[in-house]
Amino acid sequence: MDERKIKDLPLGTSDFIALRMADQLYVDKTDLVYKIASVRRKYFFSRPRRFGKSLLISTFEALFKYGVKYFEGLAIEKLWKEHKEYKIVRLDFSEIKPLFGLNKFCKDLTGLIIDKFSSLGFEYKSSELSLFRQLSSWMEEQEPSSLVILIDEYDAPLTSCLNDEYDAPLTSCLNDPILFEQIRSLLAEFYSVIKANDSSLRFVFITGNTKFNKTSIFSELNNLKDLTLDVGFGTLLGYTHDEIQRYFLPYLHEAASTLNISDKELLEKLTRQYDGFCFERTASKHVFAPWSLLNFFSYPENGLVDYWFESGGKPSVLVEYLKSHALRHPEEYSREKTISLSELSGSADIQTVSDLGLLVQAGYLTIKSVEYGDTVYLDYPNLEVRRAMARLYLERLLSGRVAGQVGAGPIVKVLSEENTESLFHILNRLFSSIDYYKYPVRDEASLRAYVQVYMAGAGLEPKIEHHNAFGRSDLEVRAGERYWILELKVVRGEESSKEKLREGVAQMLSRHYGDEGVSKEKIRAVLVYSIEKKQFVKWQEVSS
Repeated sequence: MDERKIKDLPLGTSDFIALRMADQLYVDKTDLVYKIASVRRKYFFSRPRRFGKSLLISTFEALFKYGVKYFEGLAIEKLWKEHKEYKIVRLDFSEIKPLFGLNKFCKDLTGLIIDKFSSLGFEYKSSELSLFRQLSSWMEEQEPSSLVILIDEYDAPLTSCLNDEYDAPLTSCLNDPILFEQIRSLLAEFYSVIKANDSSLRFVFITGNTKFNKTSIFSELNNLKDLTLDVGFGTLLGYTHDEIQRYFLPYLHEAASTLNISDKELLEKLTRQYDGFCFERTASKHVFAPWSLLNFFSYPENGLVDYWFESGGKPSVLVEYLKSHALRHPEEYSREKTISLSELSGSADIQTVSDLGLLVQAGYLTIKSVEYGDTVYLDYPNLEVRRAMARLYLERLLSGRVAGQVGAGPIVKVLSEENTESLFHILNRLFSSIDYYKYPVRDEASLRAYVQVYMAGAGLEPKIEHHNAFGRSDLEVRAGERYWILELKVVRGEESSKEKLREGVAQMLSRHYGDEGVSKEKIRAVLVYSIEKKQFVKWQEVSS
């Protein structure tokens, strides 16, 4: 890379040729593109939103349409030897979501297929056989290995049928299992045409956010090669640390200068904020979220904003399944999560899909390690996603509201600048608004979990049950130059809040909570919560 000229970043550019013509920065992944495209095969590839799937589809399109014309200086230029002209069909199924019912979807699907295939010579005759029969007959007439089919967002029409409590007023067809099945059947007909005409196909590449067997590509196209967790393609999308060092050093230096910190310090912050996504079964490779990183380098003066979550929104499929058994409760926020590798890599029925598997597909959980051959340990990939999940859980606690709407917005300011009494009052404003029917405070564990979710959603990194040689503190959190150590106690019925407060103070002192570590200002405090009154009733700072 010529560091004398900083290229424009490809923020929002999902077309490969447009990117190259504008001389925007391109992180060269074409050695991996070659490994995929050089083989006559059908592929499936799943990644979360905003990870560059559409740009990848566009890259395949440019390669099969123009050869290496737009790949000058990239790895594939010396590898690709094909000179044949291919007929290319590119379909984006996110264009035809069934927001207005089955009839409209049928028209949209028919129009999309006719439009894309007619440019290659397909002629649809409305008075004769069905569209799919005519399309199959046309494909039979094509030369062997002459067609390339690229499908982006294959699952968009089906996941649009799932209920989203935030979007439900926009349409009347969400959460409609009958519509879901009707659309699934229509798409199955299309995939069966592809399967029946394998001889005409040189290359098929299908992307999506989820892997559901009821979308029919895994039954109709049962010879798909799934690259989703393939070790060789774990870094196909997203940026590795090596790629940051190779391609982004000028941007890193410029951003560090803007924020008045060193390049090393900034890279450490970026790693905690945007890195950590793992998409392969050995858990040895991880990548940065490309959308977040490109946005940061484009606008470093804004700081480390949660770009991926804000742009990806709250996928309806995620919000719907947050209601399911394993992750329905905010207490699950910090608990250890595991899933079998076979369950994670296999396709699932949309009604019975594991919520953990779904959260991995959506990008909210990622692979941290694989042990005992088939046990996958999951966690949030980075601070951005950890905060996003905390916000989702907090909204569930508050029945769809955010902390600011219940007078509990400035928790960071309180912890950074104010005292324990202020913390006491802001916590009570939060807890007075919790939906106790669904999420009661039952014990110290649930109390601690709700406080953790609240703080994490505000961008802090609270640690629960922090170990030292004498015991485990309830919750510790850094805010600016301050370091807080909190002991949370619960009283029931006739229990004495004063006695519980004394017990907490004695515990904090005898177990030396907060004695280790260095901080300019350390605050140790005990807070007592009444189950009966549904609020904190006592507090005390603890001096050394």
